[in-house]
Formats: sequence, C-alpha cells, structure tokens
Amino acid sequence: MCGIFAYLNYNVTRDRRFILEILFNGLRRLEYRGYDSAGISIDSSSQSFLSSDPNGQFSNSVPPPLVFRQEGNIESLVKSVYIDVASIELNLEEPFSVHAGIAHTRWATHGEPSPKNSHPQTSDAGNEFLVVHNGVITNYEVLKETLIRHGFNFESDTDTEVIPKLAKYVFDKANDEGYQTVTFSQVVLEVMRHLEGAYALIFKSRHYPNELIACKRGSPLLLGVRELSEDMGTGASFLDLKLISEDGHPKEFFLSSDASAVVEHTKKVLVIEDGEVVHLKDGGVSILKFENDKGKRGPALSQPSSVQRALSFLEMEVEQINKGNYQHYMQKEIYEQPESLTTTMRGRLKRGGSCKAKTVLLGGLKDYIKTIRRSRRIVFIGCGTSYNAALAARPIIEELSGIPVTMEIASDLVDRQGPIYREDTAVFVSQSGETADTLLALEYALENGALCVGITNTVGSAIARNTHCGIHINAGCEIGVASTRAYTSQIVVMAMLALAIGDDAISSLVRQEAIIDGLFDLPNKVTEVLKLDQEMKDLAKLLISEHEGILAGEMEHGPLALVDENLPVIVIATHDACFSKQQSVIQQLHARKGRLIVVCTKGDAASVSPGGSCRVIEVPQVEDCLQPVVNIIPAGIVTNNFSHYTNCGSDDL
Repeated sequence: MCGIFAYLNYNVTRDRRFILEILFNGLRRLEYRGYDSAGISIDSSSQSFLSSDPNGQFSNSVPPPLVFRQEGNIESLVKSVYIDVASIELNLEEPFSVHAGIAHTRWATHGEPSPKNSHPQTSDAGNEFLVVHNGVITNYEVLKETLIRHGFNFESDTDTEVIPKLAKYVFDKANDEGYQTVTFSQVVLEVMRHLEGAYALIFKSRHYPNELIACKRGSPLLLGVRELSEDMGTGASFLDLKLISEDGHPKEFFLSSDASAVVEHTKKVLVIEDGEVVHLKDGGVSILKFENDKGKRGPALSQPSSVQRALSFLEMEVEQINKGNYQHYMQKEIYEQPESLTTTMRGRLKRGGSCKAKTVLLGGLKDYIKTIRRSRRIVFIGCGTSYNAALAARPIIEELSGIPVTMEIASDLVDRQGPIYREDTAVFVSQSGETADTLLALEYALENGALCVGITNTVGSAIARNTHCGIHINAGCEIGVASTRAYTSQIVVMAMLALAIGDDAISSLVRQEAIIDGLFDLPNKVTEVLKLDQEMKDLAKLLISEHEGILAGEMEHGPLALVDENLPVIVIATHDACFSKQQSVIQQLHARKGRLIVVCTKGDAASVSPGGSCRVIEVPQVEDCLQPVVNIIPAGIVTNNFSHYTNCGSDDL
C-alpha cells in the first residue's frame, strides 16, 4: 500500500517553503510502513503568462508544475528537493494565496524503486496532468498498448503512468472535437471509466490551476477541511460541505490515504466513498458520483449529478500518532496493550447488579443477535493478521455458539466464488475497515444474501458502513506494520462475540462466567508478561533468521525432518486441552537435537523441559480462549528487538 497526500490552501497566503514542509510532514506521517521512494509536485510560479495556440489565439497559461522524485526514504527526498531548488534558484519565500500540491510515498509493486518509477507520474514532459496513486490498475497493459498506438511514450515501469497519459488523451480529444469547455471532473470521470482494479487517486493539472480532484475505488482516502476565519461558525452548520463551499472564507484542504497525516491539522473530515469524485476548486468542495455507464453515454463527456455529504469528526488525538518516549511505534503499541484491551472491553462487560450477574453487552449486535443464533454457519473472512485473529478465536465461538464456524481468506473466497448462503452469518475482520480484498468479499457476500457483520478498528470505514451490524474494537490508532494491539483486541472482541451468541445457553453458564472473569483480569496478565522485556531482548539476538509458523500437529508430516542442532524452534505449550500432545512434540524435537525455546504456563517448566534441556519462557495462565493474547506478547517483543540487530526498523517489518 502506498501513501498519498495533498494540500490546497485557499485565500490564505503561504510561501513555497511552508507548502513544501506541509507536504514533507504529510509524507512523514505516512512513512511508517517502510516505503522505498517518494515524490512531490508543486507550482513553479504563482503567475500566469500569455500563450498562443496553433490557430493564433492567445490565452492565459500557467508554467508547468515542478516534480521532484527520489529513491529512498522521505529524508532522502527532502534533501534532494532542497538541492534541486537551490540549483534552479527557486524562491522559497514566494507567496501563494492559492496553491495545490500533491505528494506520494511508494511501496514498489510495478517496477523497482527508482526516480522514474516514483510518483507523481506525469502525462508528458510538460506535466499537463499529474497523478499520485495508491492501489493496482489491473488492466494497465491493455491501456498502455492503446496509448502507445496513439503516440504516447512511456518512461516508467509502473501501472500508474497510464492514468495521467489517459487524462491527457481524453483532454486533447475533447478539445480536438470542439467542446467549448471541458471540466477537470469530466476528464477524470472519463479516465475512471477505463480503469479496472483498486485505486485511490489525486489529480493535478496545469490546465486547471489551483484545483485538485480525488477519487477512489477499494483504497482508503479522506478529505480534511480546516477553516481559518475568526468568525467561523461552530456546531452542526460547520459540518455542512455546501455551506463551507459557499462562504468564501480562507481555508485549507488536506487529502490523505491515512487519517494520521490529517489529524494534526484538523479533525473535520470526509471519508470518501467508492465511486465518489471530490473536486476542490475556488475554496469549495463538489462531490460527484461515478457510475460506469460505458456504452450508454452519447458523444459528449458526461457530468453526473452532485452528491450532498457532511463532514464528520475524526476520533483520533495527535498523541496517538506520536511515539512519545518509545523508540518505535511497534514498541509503543506493544506496551500500550493493557490500556487498549481495557478500552476494547469498557462498557461491554457487566458483573453484578442484575438477575444475570455476569454478561456481555454488544450494542452494535443487539438487533441481530437472534438472527446470528439461527445461522446455518458462521463464516469468518479476513486477510493477514485479521484472519489469524479469527483463527485463534474460532474454538471458543464454536464451543459457545454450537454453530459450525468456517474460515476464509478474503482473496481466495472471491477468486473461487466459494459458496455463501442466505442462512450464513459472514463476519468480516479488518483493522482498517478498508482492506481491498475483504471489501470485495463483503460485496460478494451481500450479493448472496448473507447477514454481514463487521469487526473493525476504524469508525466510518467502508466495512463499518456497508455491513448490517458490527463491533468496533476500539484499540486505538495502530501505526506499526506488524500488528500488535489490534490483533489482541480483535481476539478479545471475538471472545465477547462468542459470549453474546451463547448467552442463552444455561449449560455453559459456568464457562461463560469464567471467561468474563478472565477478561476483566486480562489487562493485568498482559502487564505481567510485559515484564519479560529484557529476557526477550536477549532472546532476539539468538533468533535473527527467517521464521515459519506451523501447527504442532503437523510436525511429523515433514517439518520434523528439517530439525537439527542448528535450528532454533519455538514451541507454544501453555496448559490447555492439547498440553499432552505438545509434550509429545517437544520430545520429538528434543530427540532431533533441536534448539528448543518453550513458552509455557507458570509452574510447568519441569513438565516441558525435563532436566532443564530447553530454554523456558513462563507466562501467566488465563482462560484457554484468551491465552493467545498473553502468548503473543513475548513474540511481539522479540520481533520489535530484531531491529536492534538488523538493518530493518521494527515499524517496517
């Protein structure tokens, strides 16, 4: 996933240095995922000049925008930009009352990290159209062949380059055919009709100075609005985009693929929905709804009707995106898990004060819980860490609900068109709520009539909006790439989901109350296991190598043959129903002289390491369905400390 950012100031004077720093800081907020190249585009001048067309007609023109691109991290880009600025003697103090700048940080997918493959990608040498892109265009090869036949030359290896060139083709063709005025939004809408895949795009053009257009399909994008007038209205009226567009007050607009780059400027945001085209022009915001009516339109470029949307308040604090006294975001998020778990459970667990002493309240499910109980099966759908969290929670959901539970990787479900029935409950798990493959699976499940439940960490995300009901995990902003608190909060939420579904079963009442007690005490247990910090730091030195996770029951089906005295093997052997089987696996690994490191329950060291033959890490015991939350903490600390002994920062893992 790439990071995209844009800044537009209207009726407020900002010099070029200020604009550059806003763009650089936006990219810094997005850099946490370990990107390999970056770029920006700004205006070369605030002045226009007279130019003539081939027919001798004069008009006002603006000079081509400047584009800076660099391989490496954001600081490499910053350094190269200021070197280039000095070499062309560009005035950093030049003021702009209106200016539109765009920026991008890239995670290479098409073409190696290099300046030519970095964004913004351009339409031509004159930078008539510029685009920053997050996503993948799946039909770019077909579009590229078509554009080459029309005389376009390609310089990069990216899928993105077809987009600005297609915009120029649409613009030139419309002008050649004699259209009096071709709006920026008409050009972008026509480009969108030809694109397939997932994308979030921001367009800038010298033909439409001081304007920006943003659109998306399947990739996250939001707009932040900051009004600078002293007599700015407050309350609900301020959230009306129409009033903002008409008031003429000085304001700033921010477009970003992640809220972390916007929150320090404003909390007034619009989460852009799939198919929406957001046009920033003359201090106003217009929103058009894209409909792929290819084949239905006439010869003229179409202009769909506008959509009325309201701004919302961003539920995030600047402190959440700062590292504070921690060295890495991942480290911060590991050590904040007692607080994040408490927040996840706050107001949802009840002990005493009613006829049922211990219970779970999930307000987002209250109107659908009976329907879930009548389901033919429960299907958990997710990607990556979210899928693994659901996998960890599956046993307790099966146990308390009595309903068959199946697991689906979102991309695989969509690719094979797996069966989803009207009697199914499909649970979509996603930290961001914007995971492209999970959104496609959600669309597929809705088409098949299943009840769709969302479990996300992001209020207002696409999954939260498009599912019938759901639960927010309330884990707080997670910036580190390797998931920590989102993973543990997802497991806790799914354990509470199991309790809510099985709440009417008297036979499991004792078990349910034990789990609720365990949930109340879980933050304390996590705090206790965090005290293993130094021991895990020492262990990290011994484990700098590639790692592979497998089920213990699969050891004898091949992997055991790879074990020798040089191979470190970590065994999770906490006390549960499978403990005796884990003891057997340890014996097999010991017989192969493997370098064993065993994570076990406090007091079980002698049972898992006879004669002290293994290195043992003892963790507190909790209810078996909550044990994965405790067990993952040492692994997280070890992973975070790999960065001390490698060239890879832990936030980039």
